[in-house]
Amino acid sequence: MKKAILSPLCSALVIPGLGQVINQHLKKGVAILAAVFVLLVGFTVHLYRVVQTVMMSGSVSLEDPASVVRKVMEQGASGLGVLLALFGLLWLYAVVDAFFGGRQTDRLETGGPS
Repeated sequence: MKKAILSPLCSALVIPGLGQVINQHLKKGVAILAAVFVLLVGFTVHLYRVVQTVMMSGSVSLEDPASVVRKVMEQGASGLGVLLALFGLLWLYAVVDAFFGGRQTDRLETGGPS
């Protein structure tokens, strides 16, 4: 029962895909880690472009940070929301898969029924 607890906790609290690596499902773990990296880079690039567009428009003042945040949310909320939703789904998949993979690994190691 050790990996059935450790691997989903690592995928949930450290980084999605780590639980699969702990369960020795290396290809799946590396694929999830790569997807997390791609989503992180995509989110960062999209956020940078939105902030740059807002700042170049001249319609906001740095003296009022709330207006900057509001304008950024107006300009890029849909793209950022999609990327966050994709990350959330990937995170959920990684945690659930790590739990079931860890449970299966624990059963094989103890010689119990699969």
